[in-house]
Amino acid sequence: MTVLIIGGSGFLGAELIRQATAAGHGTAATFASRPGKVPGVVWHPLDVREPERVAGVIADVAPSVVVNASSGQADWAVTADGAVRVALAAVEQGCRLVHVSSDAVFSGARARYDERCLPDPLTPYGAAKAAAETAVRHLVPGAVVARTSLIIGYGRSGHERTVRALAGGTRDGALFTDDIRCPVHVEDLAAALWELALSDAAGVFHLAGSDALSRYDLGVLIARREGLDGARLPAGRRADTSLPGGLDIRLDSRATQERLRTRLRGAREFLR
Repeated sequence: MTVLIIGGSGFLGAELIRQATAAGHGTAATFASRPGKVPGVVWHPLDVREPERVAGVIADVAPSVVVNASSGQADWAVTADGAVRVALAAVEQGCRLVHVSSDAVFSGARARYDERCLPDPLTPYGAAKAAAETAVRHLVPGAVVARTSLIIGYGRSGHERTVRALAGGTRDGALFTDDIRCPVHVEDLAAALWELALSDAAGVFHLAGSDALSRYDLGVLIARREGLDGARLPAGRRADTSLPGGLDIRLDSRATQERLRTRLRGAREFLR
């Protein structure tokens, strides 16, 4: 079986590739600026803003499964329109599609968000992700739309790098005590995505860890794991800043977890 990872040079994309090649799948991946270094992977440069290029790459690879793990942040042409182009090309080639979305589609107005909750984004990025979800579900009814949260793992995530810099005094800033998410380990997330991809599942799924933590409390756990002094981490309140977006966004993944063999560990466990 051949699989294609859109956004393979990113943090999640690299783990998706690692697991796909370990499972013996023929693996192709796309990159925006530079390819990854995993042996045996066929790399394709891709700007998802170019419809003909998107269609061409998917036609050339002819994969059984396409996983769209790309992220253009608030760039609508990449995050929203790019997802539409990938979906249209997947339909044309008859590929299975897994689209990775985000908890940014929610405002935090509810205590918890399960898979039945409709998006109510507060930021341009959240709005782009919400639009992408709607388009994918309309164009590819059999697709998987998988919302996830803050991705952690192997010390290489952006949040882990930030914690090291703050603890070491090489970066200014603070970790917010009122910014709550449900962190997930990148290994668990990728395994769950492949499990869904290779099943007949369709619709919206939540793939987040079982622990709801503030970015500050998560930072303390990361610091302790790495032998750093968590007491040196500066704390602050996001509510006291002008940063947009929801504060307390907790993805409820229990319904999805019941369908999976892959266990979505909480941060207190995988950072123990």
